[in-house]
Amino acid sequence: MHLKLKNPLAVFDLETTGTNVVKDRIVEISILKVTPNGESSTKTLKINPTVPIPLECSLIHGIYDDDIVDAPTFKTVAKELGKFLEGCDLAGFNIVRFDVPLLVEEFLRAGVDFDIKNRKLVDAQKIFHMMEKRTLSAAYKFYCGKDLEGAHSAEADTLATFEVLDAQIAKYEGQKVVDHLGKEVAVIENDVNALHQLSASNMVDLSGRFVLNNNNIEVFNFGKHKGVAVEKVLEKEPGYYDWMMKGDFPLDTKRKLTEIKLRAFNMK
Repeated sequence: MHLKLKNPLAVFDLETTGTNVVKDRIVEISILKVTPNGESSTKTLKINPTVPIPLECSLIHGIYDDDIVDAPTFKTVAKELGKFLEGCDLAGFNIVRFDVPLLVEEFLRAGVDFDIKNRKLVDAQKIFHMMEKRTLSAAYKFYCGKDLEGAHSAEADTLATFEVLDAQIAKYEGQKVVDHLGKEVAVIENDVNALHQLSASNMVDLSGRFVLNNNNIEVFNFGKHKGVAVEKVLEKEPGYYDWMMKGDFPLDTKRKLTEIKLRAFNMK
């Protein structure tokens, strides 16, 4: 082990009902606790979130409502988890923006004091992004083997982007694209339509306020109606349309919302 530890380090990951820290719940937690002398122990628990798991989330992490019917609620295991994490610094992938805030919310809802002010937080994603740059210049160097001269000028960036895209097809054509569960979701094809499906297949409006769900239905991608069909919301809460049209939303978003409303109205 290369890591030098002063305190036990708890590396953890959450599977959840969604990505809203306030509203969503944990359905599985796995913790690897490593001590300064290199000893380790693992705790993995499925959790009954007490709310339905959206299908789109189940398709990602493979946990469905039936899988957690008999699982304990977070409140039931909160003290046990708090004890297991006592004195530990925390680590994970994207934990600062999501996993830690959601975990703290769950502890607070359970009435268990889980203070992180004296804990160190280590985010492997941040280190990854800092060390392996995700810029056009880095992509140009990786795929084309050249330094990008004049980066951030429109013309240089445009020409480099085409070279990167062309090199990506040469490198990846015919290769499978898999999700984090190892399930094949696509194959890289030398075809613009297929590349569109990889890049923006579920896009409805350009700002991403609406997206297509797995049934190809437009759903809200923000706020209190996130994941709910736009038509259904407009039918049950007509005032929501007026609120959005008067709100600080892009014109493209308002145009798409109007198109959906008119289509639904004409179908009746």
